[in-house]
Amino acid sequence: MQTTTASTSRIRTLATGESVQRLLALGALVILLVFFSIIAPNFATLENYRNILTATASNGLLATGVTFAIITGGIDLSIGTGTAFTSVAMGIVAVNWGLPLPLGLLAGLASGGLVGLINGTLIAKAKLPPFIATLGMLYVTLGMAQVLSDVHPIYFTDPQPALQDFFMGKPIAGIPNIVWVMFGGAAVAWVLLNKTVLGRYTFAIGSNEEATRLSGVNVDRWKIAVYVVGGVFVGLAGIVLAARSASAQPSQGMGYELNAIAAAVIGGTSLAGGEGSIVGTLIGAFLISTLGTGLSVDNVPQQFQYVITGLVVIGAVWLDIFRRRSRA
Repeated sequence: MQTTTASTSRIRTLATGESVQRLLALGALVILLVFFSIIAPNFATLENYRNILTATASNGLLATGVTFAIITGGIDLSIGTGTAFTSVAMGIVAVNWGLPLPLGLLAGLASGGLVGLINGTLIAKAKLPPFIATLGMLYVTLGMAQVLSDVHPIYFTDPQPALQDFFMGKPIAGIPNIVWVMFGGAAVAWVLLNKTVLGRYTFAIGSNEEATRLSGVNVDRWKIAVYVVGGVFVGLAGIVLAARSASAQPSQGMGYELNAIAAAVIGGTSLAGGEGSIVGTLIGAFLISTLGTGLSVDNVPQQFQYVITGLVVIGAVWLDIFRRRSRA
């Protein structure tokens, strides 16, 4: 009875900590919007807000997917270059092979899931540290994208214009469909994380993997499932990126994983595992996009944008550490 009470108390404490960091991230986002609206009059325009939404779409999807891995106490560094691999896979099927676009979209999602399956298997079965396994896949996916495409972009404008026509269309409030795809993907991820067995075991593994294993849970299987889910979101992000540029770029993706992981951490997902939320991750993604757009509109040099973004990420991680120490 005392153990149950202690566990319940700990869960409530974790939930409170996550809520606090989400509120802080949301408050920081509002402050940024107000700040840039004051110092840069060109920032506070409807078109600029649409651009922020559009710029968030791909990073929001990547961040949503990697949130699952981080909650388990892992990481996925291959999500950035994975977008190149998945978009090239889609381009090969839909453009080079001339098959219907839906099959190309399915190829993009499936190739992302395949990368996730390999990552999960290396981590769960081969017992490689997540950092090493996914760092290796970062280079594998980038190399495979270039090999399969012969280091040439694959353009969708002529044989497959429907890709950009649909995903970049603006049927609702003048907002491109890729933004609604991001929100739809986030809604699915929220259900998976909060209303399914996968979500419960994701948190359980991150909180105490050994205890979860001893309770009879097949931890390896659920770890693999977590990385497959993340891989599917990488495929979706690859589709969104291809739609924005009307092409599959085999050399894209380096560094995308950093923004995605930063968005998750800023939104309250703990790098130590066991904590995180999809809503917080989306807030973090919007904060990063708003910060980047605001600094660009205010003509801040690119090198200083990197410095400021890095300081924001360091601050978010420090806040997470501070919260954990205060609960100890």
